[in-house]
Amino acid sequence: MPADDDDRAARVALTWLAEPGNRAVWALVEEGGAAATLHRLLRGDVENGPLRESALAKAANIDPRRLAELTLSRAERLGARIVVPSDAEWPQRVGSLATLALDDSSTRINTDVRPPLCFWVRGSWPLGEALARSVGVVGARAASSYGLHVTTEIAYGLASHDWTVVSGGAFGIDAAAHRAAVAAGGRTVAVLACGVDRPYPMGNSAMFEQIAESGLLISEWPPGTAPLRHRFLIRNRVIAAATAGTVLVEAAARSGAIQTMGRVLALGRPAMVVPGPVTSAMSVGCHSLLRERPDATLVTELSHVLEAVGRIGEYQSDPARGPEHRRDGLDEESALLLEAVPRRGTATPEELAVRAGLALRTVLRRLSLLELSGLIERRDAGIALRRKAR
Repeated sequence: MPADDDDRAARVALTWLAEPGNRAVWALVEEGGAAATLHRLLRGDVENGPLRESALAKAANIDPRRLAELTLSRAERLGARIVVPSDAEWPQRVGSLATLALDDSSTRINTDVRPPLCFWVRGSWPLGEALARSVGVVGARAASSYGLHVTTEIAYGLASHDWTVVSGGAFGIDAAAHRAAVAAGGRTVAVLACGVDRPYPMGNSAMFEQIAESGLLISEWPPGTAPLRHRFLIRNRVIAAATAGTVLVEAAARSGAIQTMGRVLALGRPAMVVPGPVTSAMSVGCHSLLRERPDATLVTELSHVLEAVGRIGEYQSDPARGPEHRRDGLDEESALLLEAVPRRGTATPEELAVRAGLALRTVLRRLSLLELSGLIERRDAGIALRRKAR
Protein backbone atom coordinates (compact mmCIF):
# COMPACT_ATOMS: atom_id res chain seq x y z
CA MET A 1 0.00 0.00 0.00
CA PRO A 2 1.21 3.56 -0.63
CA ALA A 3 3.35 5.17 2.06
CA ASP A 4 1.74 7.82 4.25
CA ASP A 5 2.84 11.43 3.95
CA ASP A 6 4.87 11.34 7.18
CA ASP A 7 6.94 8.35 5.99
CA ARG A 8 7.53 9.90 2.58
CA ALA A 9 8.56 13.25 4.02
CA ALA A 10 10.79 11.57 6.61
CA ARG A 11 12.66 9.65 3.92
CA VAL A 12 13.25 12.87 2.00
CA ALA A 13 14.61 14.51 5.16
CA LEU A 14 16.85 11.54 5.93
CA THR A 15 18.46 11.65 2.48
CA TRP A 16 19.43 15.25 3.27
CA LEU A 17 20.73 14.52 6.77
CA ALA A 18 22.86 11.56 5.60
CA GLU A 19 24.09 10.45 2.20
CA PRO A 20 22.14 7.60 0.56
CA GLY A 21 23.31 4.10 1.42
CA ASN A 22 24.27 5.03 4.99
CA ARG A 23 24.43 1.74 6.87
CA ALA A 24 23.38 3.13 10.27
CA VAL A 25 20.44 5.15 8.93
CA TRP A 26 19.14 2.24 6.86
CA ALA A 27 19.33 -0.11 9.87
CA LEU A 28 17.40 2.37 12.03
CA VAL A 29 14.71 2.77 9.37
CA GLU A 30 14.38 -1.00 9.06
CA GLU A 31 14.05 -1.26 12.84
CA GLY A 32 11.63 1.56 13.62
CA GLY A 33 10.52 3.27 10.41
CA ALA A 34 11.59 6.48 8.70
CA ALA A 35 9.58 8.91 10.84
CA ALA A 36 10.90 7.44 14.11
CA THR A 37 14.47 7.44 12.76
CA LEU A 38 14.21 11.11 11.80
CA HIS A 39 12.90 11.91 15.29
CA ARG A 40 15.81 10.05 16.91
CA LEU A 41 18.40 11.79 14.74
CA LEU A 42 17.01 15.22 15.58
CA ARG A 43 17.15 14.38 19.30
CA GLY A 44 20.70 13.04 18.97
CA ASP A 45 19.46 9.66 20.18
CA VAL A 46 21.75 7.45 18.06
CA GLU A 47 24.90 5.56 19.01
CA ASN A 48 26.81 6.36 15.82
CA GLY A 49 28.83 9.43 16.83
CA PRO A 50 29.77 10.80 13.38
CA LEU A 51 26.20 10.34 12.14
CA ARG A 52 24.75 12.04 15.21
CA GLU A 53 27.08 15.03 14.97
CA SER A 54 26.59 15.47 11.23
CA ALA A 55 22.78 15.28 11.48
CA LEU A 56 22.60 17.76 14.37
CA ALA A 57 24.91 20.19 12.56
CA LYS A 58 22.75 20.16 9.44
CA ALA A 59 19.51 20.42 11.43
CA ALA A 60 20.85 23.50 13.21
CA ASN A 61 20.69 25.47 9.95
CA ILE A 62 17.26 24.39 8.73
CA ASP A 63 14.47 22.16 10.01
CA PRO A 64 14.68 18.92 7.95
CA ARG A 65 10.89 18.56 8.07
CA ARG A 66 10.44 22.00 6.57
CA LEU A 67 13.11 21.23 3.99
CA ALA A 68 11.29 18.02 3.03
CA GLU A 69 8.04 19.94 2.62
CA LEU A 70 9.66 22.53 0.37
CA THR A 71 11.47 19.87 -1.66
CA LEU A 72 8.30 17.86 -2.25
CA SER A 73 6.53 21.00 -3.48
CA ARG A 74 9.44 21.83 -5.76
CA ALA A 75 9.46 18.34 -7.23
CA GLU A 76 5.73 18.56 -7.96
CA ARG A 77 6.29 21.76 -9.93
CA LEU A 78 9.08 20.02 -11.88
CA GLY A 79 6.88 17.07 -12.78
CA ALA A 80 8.98 14.71 -10.64
CA ARG A 81 7.68 12.19 -8.11
CA ILE A 82 9.14 10.41 -5.12
CA VAL A 83 9.04 6.60 -5.01
CA VAL A 84 9.46 4.73 -1.71
CA PRO A 85 9.67 0.99 -0.90
CA SER A 86 5.98 0.64 -0.07
CA ASP A 87 4.95 1.96 -3.50
CA ALA A 88 3.87 -0.52 -6.16
CA GLU A 89 6.51 0.77 -8.60
CA TRP A 90 9.46 0.28 -6.22
CA PRO A 91 12.26 -1.74 -7.97
CA GLN A 92 12.64 -4.88 -5.89
CA ARG A 93 16.16 -5.77 -7.05
CA VAL A 94 17.75 -2.93 -5.11
CA GLY A 95 16.82 -4.78 -1.92
CA SER A 96 19.82 -7.05 -2.58
CA LEU A 97 22.03 -4.21 -1.31
CA ALA A 98 20.85 -5.09 2.21
CA THR A 99 23.37 -7.93 2.30
CA LEU A 100 26.09 -6.53 0.03
CA ALA A 101 29.52 -7.07 1.56
CA LEU A 102 32.66 -5.82 -0.18
CA ASP A 103 36.20 -7.09 0.37
CA ASP A 104 37.55 -3.58 0.89
CA SER A 105 35.51 -1.98 3.69
CA SER A 106 38.16 0.53 4.72
CA THR A 107 36.24 3.49 3.27
CA ARG A 108 32.70 4.75 3.78
CA ILE A 109 32.02 4.37 0.05
CA ASN A 110 32.57 0.62 0.42
CA THR A 111 30.78 0.36 3.77
CA ASP A 112 27.68 2.50 3.26
CA VAL A 113 26.19 0.52 0.41
CA ARG A 114 22.73 -0.20 1.78
CA PRO A 115 19.48 0.09 -0.26
CA PRO A 116 18.02 3.48 -1.14
CA LEU A 117 15.42 5.06 1.12
CA CYS A 118 13.65 6.63 -1.85
CA PHE A 119 14.02 7.64 -5.49
CA TRP A 120 13.16 10.87 -7.24
CA VAL A 121 11.80 10.06 -10.70
CA ARG A 122 11.15 12.07 -13.86
CA GLY A 123 9.32 10.25 -16.65
CA SER A 124 6.04 8.41 -17.09
CA TRP A 125 7.21 4.78 -16.93
CA PRO A 126 6.62 2.97 -13.62
CA LEU A 127 10.09 2.64 -12.10
CA GLY A 128 9.83 -1.04 -11.20
CA GLU A 129 8.50 -1.96 -14.63
CA ALA A 130 11.28 -0.07 -16.40
CA LEU A 131 14.01 -1.76 -14.33
CA ALA A 132 12.51 -5.26 -14.20
CA ARG A 133 14.10 -6.16 -17.54
CA SER A 134 17.18 -3.96 -17.63
CA VAL A 135 20.91 -4.11 -18.35
CA GLY A 136 23.53 -1.61 -17.20
CA VAL A 137 26.04 -0.30 -19.74
CA VAL A 138 28.96 1.65 -18.26
CA GLY A 139 32.43 2.73 -19.27
CA ALA A 140 34.89 5.52 -19.91
CA ARG A 141 34.02 9.17 -20.37
CA ALA A 142 36.97 9.65 -22.73
CA ALA A 143 35.78 6.81 -24.93
CA SER A 144 37.45 5.90 -28.22
CA SER A 145 35.63 5.50 -31.53
CA TYR A 146 35.95 1.74 -31.00
CA GLY A 147 34.25 1.93 -27.60
CA LEU A 148 31.46 4.17 -28.89
CA HIS A 149 30.82 1.83 -31.82
CA VAL A 150 30.61 -1.29 -29.65
CA THR A 151 28.40 0.48 -27.10
CA THR A 152 26.00 1.68 -29.77
CA GLU A 153 25.69 -1.81 -31.27
CA ILE A 154 25.02 -3.45 -27.90
CA ALA A 155 22.67 -0.79 -26.49
CA TYR A 156 20.65 -0.51 -29.71
CA GLY A 157 20.29 -4.29 -29.81
CA LEU A 158 19.24 -4.50 -26.16
CA ALA A 159 16.56 -1.84 -26.66
CA SER A 160 15.37 -3.62 -29.81
CA HIS A 161 14.91 -6.79 -27.74
CA ASP A 162 12.80 -4.88 -25.17
CA TRP A 163 15.54 -4.52 -22.55
CA THR A 164 15.88 -1.21 -20.71
CA VAL A 165 19.37 0.29 -21.02
CA VAL A 166 20.59 1.76 -17.70
CA SER A 167 23.59 4.08 -17.39
CA GLY A 168 24.82 7.18 -15.59
CA GLY A 169 24.26 9.96 -18.12
CA ALA A 170 27.95 10.90 -18.42
CA PHE A 171 29.88 11.73 -21.58
CA GLY A 172 31.40 8.85 -23.56
CA ILE A 173 30.09 5.32 -23.10
CA ASP A 174 27.11 6.36 -20.93
CA ALA A 175 25.82 8.88 -23.46
CA ALA A 176 26.35 6.47 -26.38
CA ALA A 177 24.29 3.81 -24.57
CA HIS A 178 21.42 6.20 -23.78
CA ARG A 179 21.32 7.64 -27.30
CA ALA A 180 21.38 4.22 -28.95
CA ALA A 181 18.42 3.06 -26.84
CA VAL A 182 16.46 6.20 -27.73
CA ALA A 183 17.32 5.74 -31.43
CA ALA A 184 16.01 2.17 -31.26
CA GLY A 185 12.71 3.40 -29.86
CA GLY A 186 13.37 1.62 -26.57
CA ARG A 187 13.58 2.57 -22.90
CA THR A 188 16.60 3.96 -21.12
CA VAL A 189 17.12 5.03 -17.50
CA ALA A 190 19.74 7.54 -16.37
CA VAL A 191 20.76 7.12 -12.72
CA LEU A 192 21.98 10.53 -11.59
CA ALA A 193 24.31 11.65 -8.82
CA CYS A 194 22.47 14.95 -8.39
CA GLY A 195 18.93 16.29 -8.46
CA VAL A 196 16.73 15.29 -11.40
CA ASP A 197 16.23 19.00 -12.11
CA ARG A 198 19.93 19.68 -12.73
CA PRO A 199 21.30 16.77 -14.78
CA TYR A 200 25.04 16.65 -15.07
CA PRO A 201 26.96 17.16 -17.33
CA MET A 202 25.19 20.20 -18.79
CA GLY A 203 26.49 19.27 -22.23
CA ASN A 204 24.05 16.35 -22.21
CA SER A 205 21.01 18.49 -21.32
CA ALA A 206 19.18 17.79 -24.59
CA MET A 207 19.81 14.07 -24.15
CA PHE A 208 18.41 14.16 -20.61
CA GLU A 209 15.21 15.78 -21.87
CA GLN A 210 14.87 12.99 -24.45
CA ILE A 211 15.37 10.40 -21.72
CA ALA A 212 12.71 12.02 -19.53
CA GLU A 213 10.26 11.82 -22.44
CA SER A 214 10.83 8.20 -23.45
CA GLY A 215 12.43 6.69 -20.34
CA LEU A 216 13.32 7.81 -16.83
CA LEU A 217 15.69 10.11 -14.95
CA ILE A 218 16.14 8.87 -11.38
CA SER A 219 18.14 9.98 -8.36
CA GLU A 220 18.38 9.32 -4.63
CA TRP A 221 19.10 13.02 -4.01
CA PRO A 222 16.35 15.67 -3.81
CA PRO A 223 15.94 18.26 -6.58
CA GLY A 224 18.54 20.97 -6.41
CA THR A 225 21.30 18.66 -5.12
CA ALA A 226 24.73 19.33 -6.60
CA PRO A 227 26.73 16.57 -8.39
CA LEU A 228 29.59 16.19 -5.92
CA ARG A 229 32.38 13.74 -6.77
CA HIS A 230 31.69 11.18 -4.04
CA ARG A 231 28.03 10.97 -5.05
CA PHE A 232 28.92 9.33 -8.35
CA LEU A 233 30.56 6.49 -6.41
CA ILE A 234 27.51 6.18 -4.14
CA ARG A 235 25.23 6.17 -7.20
CA ASN A 236 27.09 3.31 -8.86
CA ARG A 237 25.72 0.71 -6.43
CA VAL A 238 22.20 1.42 -7.76
CA ILE A 239 23.20 0.69 -11.36
CA ALA A 240 24.74 -2.60 -10.18
CA ALA A 241 21.78 -3.65 -8.04
CA ALA A 242 18.83 -2.48 -10.14
CA THR A 243 19.80 -4.33 -13.33
CA ALA A 244 19.92 -7.98 -14.40
CA GLY A 245 23.59 -7.55 -15.37
CA THR A 246 26.06 -4.88 -16.43
CA VAL A 247 28.31 -4.48 -19.47
CA LEU A 248 31.64 -2.66 -19.17
CA VAL A 249 32.92 -1.05 -22.38
CA GLU A 250 36.32 0.62 -21.97
CA ALA A 251 37.71 1.66 -18.59
CA ALA A 252 41.05 3.00 -17.50
CA ALA A 253 43.05 1.36 -14.72
CA ARG A 254 41.30 3.49 -12.07
CA SER A 255 37.72 4.17 -13.00
CA GLY A 256 34.29 4.58 -11.45
CA ALA A 257 33.04 2.00 -13.94
CA ILE A 258 35.47 -0.55 -12.47
CA GLN A 259 34.02 0.22 -9.03
CA THR A 260 30.53 -0.41 -10.41
CA MET A 261 31.62 -3.80 -11.73
CA GLY A 262 33.02 -4.69 -8.31
CA ARG A 263 29.54 -4.24 -6.90
CA VAL A 264 28.00 -6.23 -9.76
CA LEU A 265 30.34 -9.14 -9.01
CA ALA A 266 29.72 -8.91 -5.26
CA LEU A 267 25.98 -9.14 -5.90
CA GLY A 268 26.46 -12.23 -8.07
CA ARG A 269 25.01 -10.57 -11.20
CA PRO A 270 26.42 -11.13 -14.70
CA ALA A 271 29.47 -8.87 -15.05
CA MET A 272 30.17 -8.63 -18.78
CA VAL A 273 33.38 -7.07 -20.08
CA VAL A 274 34.18 -6.00 -23.65
CA PRO A 275 37.90 -6.43 -24.47
CA GLY A 276 39.75 -3.75 -26.39
CA PRO A 277 43.09 -3.32 -28.16
CA VAL A 278 45.97 -4.31 -25.87
CA THR A 279 47.63 -1.02 -26.80
CA SER A 280 44.70 1.09 -25.59
CA ALA A 281 44.94 2.77 -22.17
CA MET A 282 41.14 2.95 -22.15
CA SER A 283 40.87 -0.86 -22.03
CA VAL A 284 43.45 -1.51 -19.30
CA GLY A 285 40.75 -1.73 -16.65
CA CYS A 286 38.69 -4.15 -18.73
CA HIS A 287 41.62 -6.47 -19.29
CA SER A 288 42.68 -6.37 -15.63
CA LEU A 289 39.15 -7.30 -14.57
CA LEU A 290 39.10 -10.24 -16.97
CA ARG A 291 42.48 -11.44 -15.71
CA GLU A 292 41.76 -11.05 -12.01
CA ARG A 293 38.11 -12.09 -11.81
CA PRO A 294 37.23 -15.46 -13.34
CA ASP A 295 33.56 -14.74 -12.62
CA ALA A 296 33.62 -11.85 -15.12
CA THR A 297 32.39 -12.78 -18.60
CA LEU A 298 34.05 -11.69 -21.83
CA VAL A 299 31.51 -10.45 -24.38
CA THR A 300 32.12 -9.17 -27.87
CA GLU A 301 28.62 -8.78 -29.31
CA LEU A 302 24.95 -8.42 -28.47
CA SER A 303 24.21 -12.15 -28.56
CA HIS A 304 26.71 -12.77 -25.75
CA VAL A 305 25.01 -10.16 -23.56
CA LEU A 306 21.53 -11.51 -24.23
CA GLU A 307 22.68 -15.03 -23.44
CA ALA A 308 24.10 -13.87 -20.09
CA VAL A 309 21.05 -11.92 -18.87
CA GLY A 310 18.18 -13.83 -20.48
CA ARG A 311 16.29 -16.75 -19.02
CA ILE A 312 17.78 -20.19 -19.58
CA GLY A 313 17.18 -21.12 -23.21
CA GLU A 314 15.75 -17.69 -24.11
CA TYR A 315 18.83 -16.71 -26.10
CA GLN A 316 21.61 -18.87 -27.44
CA SER A 317 24.58 -17.56 -29.37
CA ASP A 318 26.23 -19.74 -32.00
CA PRO A 319 29.99 -20.25 -31.80
CA ALA A 320 32.00 -18.05 -34.13
CA ARG A 321 32.98 -19.72 -37.36
CA GLY A 322 34.18 -18.78 -40.80
CA PRO A 323 32.14 -18.89 -44.01
CA GLU A 324 30.76 -22.29 -44.92
CA HIS A 325 31.78 -24.18 -48.09
CA ARG A 326 30.13 -27.06 -49.81
CA ARG A 327 33.14 -29.23 -49.05
CA ASP A 328 32.70 -28.74 -45.27
CA GLY A 329 30.06 -31.47 -45.05
CA LEU A 330 32.07 -34.14 -46.91
CA ASP A 331 32.92 -37.43 -45.27
CA GLU A 332 36.58 -38.30 -44.79
CA GLU A 333 36.98 -40.42 -47.95
CA SER A 334 35.27 -37.85 -50.18
CA ALA A 335 37.46 -35.11 -48.73
CA LEU A 336 40.61 -37.14 -49.40
CA LEU A 337 39.51 -37.78 -52.95
CA LEU A 338 38.68 -34.13 -53.59
CA GLU A 339 42.14 -33.12 -52.37
CA ALA A 340 43.66 -35.57 -54.85
CA VAL A 341 41.98 -33.93 -57.85
CA PRO A 342 44.56 -31.66 -59.50
CA ARG A 343 44.02 -27.89 -59.34
CA ARG A 344 44.59 -27.72 -63.10
CA GLY A 345 44.09 -30.36 -65.73
CA THR A 346 42.54 -33.78 -65.21
CA ALA A 347 43.28 -37.19 -63.68
CA THR A 348 41.89 -40.64 -64.27
CA PRO A 349 40.07 -42.54 -61.52
CA GLU A 350 43.06 -44.90 -61.29
CA GLU A 351 45.46 -41.97 -60.76
CA LEU A 352 43.16 -40.50 -58.12
CA ALA A 353 43.00 -43.82 -56.28
CA VAL A 354 46.79 -43.83 -56.00
CA ARG A 355 46.99 -40.21 -54.91
CA ALA A 356 44.24 -40.53 -52.29
CA GLY A 357 45.30 -43.97 -51.08
CA LEU A 358 41.82 -45.39 -51.66
CA ALA A 359 40.48 -48.47 -53.40
CA LEU A 360 39.35 -47.91 -56.99
CA ARG A 361 35.83 -49.12 -56.15
CA THR A 362 35.63 -46.49 -53.35
CA VAL A 363 36.94 -43.81 -55.70
CA LEU A 364 34.27 -44.54 -58.29
CA ARG A 365 31.49 -44.30 -55.68
CA ARG A 366 32.82 -41.08 -54.18
CA LEU A 367 33.33 -39.49 -57.62
CA SER A 368 29.60 -39.81 -58.27
CA LEU A 369 28.82 -38.06 -54.97
CA LEU A 370 31.32 -35.28 -55.65
CA GLU A 371 29.87 -34.78 -59.12
CA LEU A 372 26.33 -34.50 -57.69
CA SER A 373 27.64 -31.96 -55.18
CA GLY A 374 28.95 -29.81 -58.02
CA LEU A 375 32.57 -30.04 -56.90
CA ILE A 376 34.00 -32.00 -59.84
CA GLU A 377 33.13 -32.65 -63.46
CA ARG A 378 33.91 -35.44 -65.89
CA ARG A 379 35.74 -34.60 -69.05
CA ASP A 380 36.99 -36.65 -71.97
CA ALA A 381 40.48 -36.68 -70.49
CA GLY A 382 39.39 -37.57 -66.98
CA ILE A 383 38.22 -35.92 -63.74
CA ALA A 384 38.68 -32.18 -63.10
CA LEU A 385 37.60 -29.65 -60.48
CA ARG A 386 34.67 -27.50 -61.46
CA ARG A 387 35.82 -23.94 -62.02
CA LYS A 388 33.72 -22.52 -59.12
CA ALA A 389 35.03 -25.21 -56.78
CA ARG A 390 38.69 -24.29 -57.24
